[in-house]
Amino acid sequence: MTRFTLLGVPIDPMTEAEAVDWVTRAIAERRPRLIISVNPERIMRAARDPEFAAVLARADLALADGAGVLWAARRIRHPLPGRVAGVDLLQSLAARGGSEGWRFFFLGGAPGVAEAAGAALRERFPGFQLAGTDAGSPDRFNDAGITQAIRSSGAQLLFLAYGAAAEEAWLARNLAGSGAIVGMGVGGAFDFISGRSRRAPPWMREHGLEWLHRLGREPWRWRRMLALPRFVLRVLREPR
Repeated sequence: MTRFTLLGVPIDPMTEAEAVDWVTRAIAERRPRLIISVNPERIMRAARDPEFAAVLARADLALADGAGVLWAARRIRHPLPGRVAGVDLLQSLAARGGSEGWRFFFLGGAPGVAEAAGAALRERFPGFQLAGTDAGSPDRFNDAGITQAIRSSGAQLLFLAYGAAAEEAWLARNLAGSGAIVGMGVGGAFDFISGRSRRAPPWMREHGLEWLHRLGREPWRWRRMLALPRFVLRVLREPR
């Protein structure tokens, strides 16, 4: 695995199966590790937010999430083996964790959604253990109580649904103190796994159109989607 940077943000070329093996090794080594998902929105935010960019640069594992990142990587001659979406990686880790005895903690999301996601994963993957949940808040004044809850649960894997930037900032501040070994922000994954929201059909995901499906269901996202054309223009200006 050779890390490279795309518009200043790191990316590790890795398949989903390789990422699961990486997490397995991390848990065995028991050293806190931060995983990030890299998509055009995060890359463009990092360009205007030095503090966020610094958090991304320190990530232990940076996984490509989004057709735009795959296209850009090909253009700068760093082709990737594929996309690793946070929701898919979480489910693959739940499957591995069921046989390994791992304990998970879900932080964030609307009230009851994290619990519903955990129930869905328990039904799908025998042995899956959700050690705890907390709807919580990314505000700093909540950090102490939340980290204590995670530590008391004995969770090894911590997944957050606070949204881009807030997830990474929280983990940068609190992962080491939480007692969890692996931390990752997964955005709307709890909604998808619980059935509260529907993902794009497989053919749309395979053709890089998941953003269009989400925009159709959540039209308020249009402002955030403006990052996509800006990202394309930035990549086109990069030397090849």
